[in-house]
Amino acid sequence: VDEIKSFYGHLRAYIIINIILILLQTELVDYILDRNAEMDPAFFEWVDLNILITPLLWGIGLAIHGLYVYRHKFTFLKSWEERKIREFMEEDETNKNQFN
Repeated sequence: VDEIKSFYGHLRAYIIINIILILLQTELVDYILDRNAEMDPAFFEWVDLNILITPLLWGIGLAIHGLYVYRHKFTFLKSWEERKIREFMEEDETNKNQFN
């Protein structure tokens, strides 16, 4: 339960921070920071790049966290794999009997 609670806290923080980052990407920031002012354009490129990279990398980390927390929910993959192996073995056995 603690792991699930921790994951949802992580997800909540991810959503809130990324909403803030999206707002920063809008013209609101242009107004606040006055991009026409005499500031280094490389700074704004750095900000724009970080606003794009942060959700991507954090999203990957969140996905890994979710997979870890819900690892027991993915047993259907294991059962699917076992069914497929049995299916292939039966098919192989049928083909073997046909040629003998």
